[in-house]
Amino acid sequence: MQQNNKPLLKVENLSQYFKLGNTTLKAVDHVSFNINKGEVFGLVGESGCGKTTTGRTIIKLYQATGGSVYFEDTRIVAGTLDYKNNIKAKRKETNSKIKELEKQRDEKIANGSEPDSTKEEYAKQINTLKEEASAYIASQREEIKKAKHDQANCNADYIKRNVAVVEEEYAPKLAAAENNPEELAKIKAEYKKAKHKASHEKLVTKIQMIFQDPIASLDPRMTVKDIISEGLVIQGVKDKKYIEEKVYEVLELVGLVREHADRYPHEFSGGQRQRIGIARAIIMNPEMIIADEPISALDVSIQAQVLNLLNDLRNKLGLTILFIAHNLSVVKYFSDRIGVMYFGKMVEMANSDELFKHPLHPYTKSLLSAIPLPDPNYEKQRVRFTYNPLAEHDYSKEQPTFKEVVPNHFVLCNTEELEKYRAEVEAIDKKNNK
Repeated sequence: MQQNNKPLLKVENLSQYFKLGNTTLKAVDHVSFNINKGEVFGLVGESGCGKTTTGRTIIKLYQATGGSVYFEDTRIVAGTLDYKNNIKAKRKETNSKIKELEKQRDEKIANGSEPDSTKEEYAKQINTLKEEASAYIASQREEIKKAKHDQANCNADYIKRNVAVVEEEYAPKLAAAENNPEELAKIKAEYKKAKHKASHEKLVTKIQMIFQDPIASLDPRMTVKDIISEGLVIQGVKDKKYIEEKVYEVLELVGLVREHADRYPHEFSGGQRQRIGIARAIIMNPEMIIADEPISALDVSIQAQVLNLLNDLRNKLGLTILFIAHNLSVVKYFSDRIGVMYFGKMVEMANSDELFKHPLHPYTKSLLSAIPLPDPNYEKQRVRFTYNPLAEHDYSKEQPTFKEVVPNHFVLCNTEELEKYRAEVEAIDKKNNK
């Protein structure tokens, strides 16, 4: 499928922390990535690394602690932690500088400097520091207000913009048809329908989620038709015939039949239940799907069918997909780019082929070494790598940041490791070119 280089989704320093008594669990810690329109972005890592929490925070099932998520250039998720931390850091820095200036002032006066002029000189410097700190803190408080507004009102603002566009579009049409009652009635009906749709379509509903457990994610008391059509009903669609036809359409699109519409979830196999979950997502005509380990609860024979279905839907409907999984082989087959997470942090990100050709972070190497192949000779020689962060990294002098080792290949590392990784890539390429 043709990809668009413009990001559909931008995740910037996303953090999701949970309070556990007196401690804080950093489930997602300052994670950043973009997903272009039409792209499949794979997010991998072991259980508990924060993959699912990232997906759930993006779709607003969790309130983000910090960072921002932009969808179609509109901020849909906004946390306030970073702004609050900036305020604390600025106050601490300012107080430290003021104490240092007061110490210098007192030393000068003790050494015989003119007390009044010295006090005046340092008072100006201290006032300047206080004014700068007040201005910075005010700007951060303003950012907190904006973040809270965007988090709570992104859908309302989106609806206002859409309604304004519809009103602007139909105003000249209504004016032109004033002298033609029949045409005016027709345009008014179209206008009413378009305005109703614009006033009920939320921005966040353009992102839909396919959940990991197809049993737990379906209400056992609802029929398949009710489950799939629930989103349309919430949006305000009341035409029962239209809803029924849309349900039949998406059932056939995911490989089920019309007769399944009146059955209940317990009457289906695991693979069929997951197809129902997929149908529930695509009936909303989303721009993007978050697929949270959609095949991990299925039999191996069914996994390929569901993956092929998602691939077909991606091409037919022009979907962008965030594909969350812990199986790197599956992610390589399905994804254009891959991000590797470890303990809430993104540690490596690259194109699918590049990541498998040049795995650089020790954790990525550990994941790749765990992939079994149906080759007895290879399995006898396969060496497993164990990742021990304390042994692998020395961050006592410099903390790691996300750095571009080679074009479009990013790794969480410090400057020393960056040079090592670049030399490693060069050595691998030389070896392969011989």
